[in-house]
Amino acid sequence: MAIVDWRCTPTVAINDPVLMVGMPPRLTAATGMDALTHAVEAYVSTIATPLTDSAAKEAVEIIFKWLPKAVANGADMEARDMMCYAEYLAGMAFNNASLGHVHAMAHQLGGFYNLPHGECNAILLPHVEKFNLIACIDRLADLAKLIGEPVANVSEREAADVFLAAIRRLSADIGIPSGLVEMGKFYGKDVKAADIPTMVGNAQKDACGLTNPRRPTDADVAAIYTAAL
Repeated sequence: MAIVDWRCTPTVAINDPVLMVGMPPRLTAATGMDALTHAVEAYVSTIATPLTDSAAKEAVEIIFKWLPKAVANGADMEARDMMCYAEYLAGMAFNNASLGHVHAMAHQLGGFYNLPHGECNAILLPHVEKFNLIACIDRLADLAKLIGEPVANVSEREAADVFLAAIRRLSADIGIPSGLVEMGKFYGKDVKAADIPTMVGNAQKDACGLTNPRRPTDADVAAIYTAAL
């Protein structure tokens, strides 16, 4: 269950990269991919604005450049500093444009199995955005250009596919598991297809899904979970 209330919102938040130096590579990767998911979902949100777009795009660009460096060497202070900016920008974007079905579905995996939120997001992100593709091809194509992929002479659809491939490649490079079953085994959790119907029902009630660019049926959500296994 997502709990949203002004009483949960801090008056001040301090992001200090020095405090992040001790984060192990796997946690650095997971939290970085959570920030990327915040940015991408905010960018394709149905209530995105020019202000949230600006923050989201800057966050995506920074994360693709600096997250691998932060995972490779946690003491790289420039990488830590840039990731602080990225997660803050992504936070500004999604706190104003909200999120989508990546988060709606990841929340169930966290609640059901106590799996790490960032890794759940990272695994689900390309699957959900592939489903969303027909509703936001232009936006996903924009992000491919933004991160420097060679898409100048291809169609928007091809460019969007390139961006989804880039997400998968980034995840693989920084050690994110390829699927939910693999991730579950690492943490001693048995992610089972039999649990999908329960998670689908809960995901469809999650507030984050309200701003997803494409409306999924229960069968669509189940298919995404199955593909991500």
